Amino acid sequence: MLSRLIKKQSHKIGLPPGTMVHIGEKKMRHVKITVIDYNPPHHDTRVIKKIEEAFPFRDSPNVSWLDVTGLHETETLQKIGDYYRIHPLVLEDIINTAQRPKFEIYQNYIFVVMKMLRYDEAKEEINVEQISLILGKHFVMTFQEHEGDVFDPVRERIKNAQSRLRNHGPDYLFYALMDVIVDNYFLILEYLGEHIEDLEGKAVNHPESKTIQRIQAIKRELILMRRTIWPLREVISTITREDTPFITKFSVPYLRDLYDHTIQVIDTIETFREMIGSVLDLYLSNMSNKMNEIMKVLTIIATIFIPLTFLAGIYGMNFESMPELHWKWGYPVFWLVIFFLFIVLLLFFRRRKWL
Repeated sequence: MLSRLIKKQSHKIGLPPGTMVHIGEKKMRHVKITVIDYNPPHHDTRVIKKIEEAFPFRDSPNVSWLDVTGLHETETLQKIGDYYRIHPLVLEDIINTAQRPKFEIYQNYIFVVMKMLRYDEAKEEINVEQISLILGKHFVMTFQEHEGDVFDPVRERIKNAQSRLRNHGPDYLFYALMDVIVDNYFLILEYLGEHIEDLEGKAVNHPESKTIQRIQAIKRELILMRRTIWPLREVISTITREDTPFITKFSVPYLRDLYDHTIQVIDTIETFREMIGSVLDLYLSNMSNKMNEIMKVLTIIATIFIPLTFLAGIYGMNFESMPELHWKWGYPVFWLVIFFLFIVLLLFFRRRKWL
């Protein structure tokens, strides 16, 4: 988990601010650049090979969405930064995939960093990917680490000429992208909630070593979600409060609703953390009770055999002058006494409700 929370930045030590050094894994061989340009009657989606092909869309009166997938080619990002006049510190934050969610306002755009989370059912873990968004006058840019995202519903809505996206500006597209990322958090919480309920049943009925391992795994995933989502609350709150020309009054209520969704996600995470803590306590308590039951049975068995062993030990001594040693009925009487003591001890334990 630590590798997903902390990424090495030692190779940036001593470099001047704004130096573009990719921090993270190289998850794609080549950068993929997609441009979606639209207005109410028009829609155009194209995958371009050279970033220069996207530059004419900057000054287009239409809404343009430039999606850059793959952050390891710093030359491509530098060209984007030069043409769109993006601050070097912003470019540095884009390729530094260890950033926490943040929001910054510049003269020609606003910049937001978020975390896109997806649940890997095969590995039963959460995959974290940094998403950087830039909102300009007529464009939105997104930068992500590798192919595969949660933006397909937004792309489908853009294709619909009657959709709200097609009839509003880039700030609404900016909101829609953030909204679909937050909505996906609920899907992950749904998976985790089902696992927590399943673990609760196992902790009561069939506690085993795998149960505690899964409990610890979910605790780690919840810590990861809390760390990546908690700062987002302040980010969205700041966007709704700031007076910026890039956010219209039409989009402000939607951003406030997005803020409410973020609070709901955080509340759910805190609830799940309490629940998984309770499941852990329940597991440990049940294992302790199970061990106590085992020890009680073993103690009762040992207690029953103490007097029996005592008698067997006495009559097992090799003395010639012991009473009843040569008595004809000594052996049967010995077993009758053993059986009688056994029954008396069982009745005594049952009366004391120890059995």
